[in-house]
Amino acid sequence: MNCRLGCGACCIAPSITTPIPGMPEGKPAGVRCIQLNDGNLCKLFGKPERPVVCGQFAATEDVCGNNDKEALWLISSLEQATNC
Repeated sequence: MNCRLGCGACCIAPSITTPIPGMPEGKPAGVRCIQLNDGNLCKLFGKPERPVVCGQFAATEDVCGNNDKEALWLISSLEQATNC
């Protein structure tokens, strides 16, 4: 599956515990990454300062669903299930 450009769910729903430029402590789940632009595209894409975890994310149907709203719900659900 290819990433849906402009979705941004993977930059909003999960927590990221590694530093992000502008967010030195990472980001909590449900908080929009400061590096996500108004079009929901990563301003760090392809740059060395992009967190490794972000580069390792792979879009799959079971995680991203069929649309942006479903992706946000699925990733949020996975985040909650893994932080018990």
